[in-house]
Amino acid sequence: MSSINVTDTDGIRVLQFNRPEKLNALNLEMYQQLNLALHAGDDDEQIRAFLICGTPHCFTAGNDIGDFLSSESLDAEHPAIKFLFTLLDLKKPLIAAVSGPAIGIGTTMLLHCDLVFADTTAEFQLPFVDLALVPEAGSSMLLPKIMGYQRAAELLLTGERFSAMQARGYRIINEVIDDEELLAHSMSKAKLIAAKSSTTVQQTKALMKPWRTQLRQHMQLELTCFEKRLQSDEAKQVFQQFLLKQ
Repeated sequence: MSSINVTDTDGIRVLQFNRPEKLNALNLEMYQQLNLALHAGDDDEQIRAFLICGTPHCFTAGNDIGDFLSSESLDAEHPAIKFLFTLLDLKKPLIAAVSGPAIGIGTTMLLHCDLVFADTTAEFQLPFVDLALVPEAGSSMLLPKIMGYQRAAELLLTGERFSAMQARGYRIINEVIDDEELLAHSMSKAKLIAAKSSTTVQQTKALMKPWRTQLRQHMQLELTCFEKRLQSDEAKQVFQQFLLKQ
């Protein structure tokens, strides 16, 4: 069974993380599947929007640490790095439905989504400093832009978890939805957008992001710092302790 379920319905490509036994932690194979599904959908005229979600009460626990560390270099061909820039370059709207934990990349990927809905069980965290790492996915630029520097600093420097209601107040998500209505509500919004002129929707999305070139440069800078930290003795010790606990 695939760890990424891809389903096309009424012009919506639904991508579901499906590795519940590992809290939907993203491994390299899952990143490869996501990249293929997103690129193919972006080029398919029948697909007009994307919806990304997890399993009930679990969006994703972030990267699969052991699998992530097995790769040699975080270059442009690394599946996780490709995914980050795929999100940046995606032409068509991306909607997220978040239930349960959304940790690390589970939170930062939401900053590239066009609409984000969460249920009351959703819980977010940006634990990069705790892992002796720096932020990724452009989050060190996007979070201050979205919510102001002090609030972003609180989330990134403390690594504390925060709730769906807090995430709404921070403007990371659009709305908190009742648990049983989350997917239906998110799908209805995706269908509403998909029913409109695809060209106009894509142009409008592009026009709202005039800073994309700057963000791309900032993401590259983050990755340079991230890779250096990943190779540091401090980070290696943190990850070794983490893996021993599993």
